[in-house]
Amino acid sequence: MKRLLLAGISAAFLAASVSAVAAQTKLSRNEIINSLQGAQEEVNVSADELQKAAIENIKKYPGDNSPQSLPLADKLASLRQFNVEITFDFDSARIRPESYETVGLIADALHTPYLQGQTFFIVGHTDAKGAREYNLELSIKRAQAVREALVTTFRVPGEYLFAVGLGEEQLRDPSQPDAAINRRVQLINLGYK
Repeated sequence: MKRLLLAGISAAFLAASVSAVAAQTKLSRNEIINSLQGAQEEVNVSADELQKAAIENIKKYPGDNSPQSLPLADKLASLRQFNVEITFDFDSARIRPESYETVGLIADALHTPYLQGQTFFIVGHTDAKGAREYNLELSIKRAQAVREALVTTFRVPGEYLFAVGLGEEQLRDPSQPDAAINRRVQLINLGYK
């Protein structure tokens, strides 16, 4: 009887595990390419300008959460982009091993003729837990870590990649500032330069 009960529990666990895996959306290189390619308007924004805008936003609107979006947000929203979750060690810029597959898929997409020679921002974002200044610094380090992995491990030409950190200044879901959905890396296509 115990064996039957254990067998039933094992079968139920296996079925639940298989369905959970099947329910997860598998990221593909083509999904990244389709999100990033295509004609778009020319936007003259440098990584330094974007970084400076985040710092100025913190100074202009001090406190736990910014009441205002970045002034450049509308410009950036008009560009082709892709958001992806890349996990890091807690309070660190070390990319977790399970996220290297995702970074590799990004590199595969950037190596295709559809995206080669185009310029990209790699933008790090955090949730709103902790001090805004600290989150900004951590997001910069994480964006730099992704750029470094793309350049050194996956041989994406570095002259086309610019790391920027926005911390919690551009939450994906402002109604839930501490939610995991806000912790992400965003690729923004700036087109040919």
